[in-house]
Amino acid sequence: MQRENRPLGRPKQEHQEKPTKNVILDVATQLFLNKSYQVVSMDDVAIECGVTKATVYYYYKSKAELFTDAMVQMMLRIKDRIFGILSTDKPLRDRLFEFAKAHLQATVDIDINGFMKEAKASLSEEQLLQMKHAEEKMYEILEKALISAMEKGEIPQGHPRLGAHAFVALLKVGNYRDVNQKPIFGSLDEMTEQIVDFYWNGLGN
Repeated sequence: MQRENRPLGRPKQEHQEKPTKNVILDVATQLFLNKSYQVVSMDDVAIECGVTKATVYYYYKSKAELFTDAMVQMMLRIKDRIFGILSTDKPLRDRLFEFAKAHLQATVDIDINGFMKEAKASLSEEQLLQMKHAEEKMYEILEKALISAMEKGEIPQGHPRLGAHAFVALLKVGNYRDVNQKPIFGSLDEMTEQIVDFYWNGLGN
């Protein structure tokens, strides 16, 4: 089967023969990720989809509702990709490298923390909770992979939930840019290798 090359969590670009709601969701996801929550309007989504604003409002009552669904579906896609990477028979370190590279590749141009912080003020508690539940499902996949590796003796016994959150936290460091917008490492492969090595040595000790 041919490897899927689109960034982790991003929807496919082909919209032919897709239900209108799915098209709206895919387009909105791209717009939110590329421009930010505050900048994107329901008009923008409608124009990009080639439908009327009334059509967008038929499926989503507000921009906050559309954003929430877009982010939840994106995180579910990420969860499926993580599962695909971590459920192979490769050594855990190799699987972590593949996961890390895919994650870093997908978020290289996105300030995730700033992106979510900007939107949170406009979302209800229920909408925030929906996104939190979807986020937790992503961590659960990594946590289960660590538990399995501990049971097999591949890594020492430890706290798998802490291990899962620590790994994702390290990946966020990979998106760091200094005042000149220069990253810590010169290439994606070097960044991935260094982060996974740092994490792996911590697990080993």
